[in-house]
Amino acid sequence: MNIDFPFRIDGSGRSSITGKDHVRDLIEQLLFTSPGERVNRPTFGSGLLQMVFAPSSDELAAATQFLVQGTLQQFLGDLIQVEAVRVSAQDSTLQVTVQYVLRSSQLRQVAQFTKGI
Repeated sequence: MNIDFPFRIDGSGRSSITGKDHVRDLIEQLLFTSPGERVNRPTFGSGLLQMVFAPSSDELAAATQFLVQGTLQQFLGDLIQVEAVRVSAQDSTLQVTVQYVLRSSQLRQVAQFTKGI
């Protein structure tokens, strides 16, 4: 059984989810957690939110995409195969699109995450 993230209770009184929705939640947690934020897992996280405050450039965009892809492969590589990552920052909003294949079912997914700063 997997607990939904963010925690919520559905109409049937349950807080668990399964399959592809759980993996999407794991990706979101990994992307928007800063390394050092979790006491028992100090290396968990992507550092993505810190990149928003850096001066915008093509080089930074490429470095951010590689950072995110590497982090996803490191922590979730047993669950997903990352095919593409796109990161864009506009004003105070960060948008990340991840295209991946679920290893368990070979189902291709595209997940988009937006975070206001």
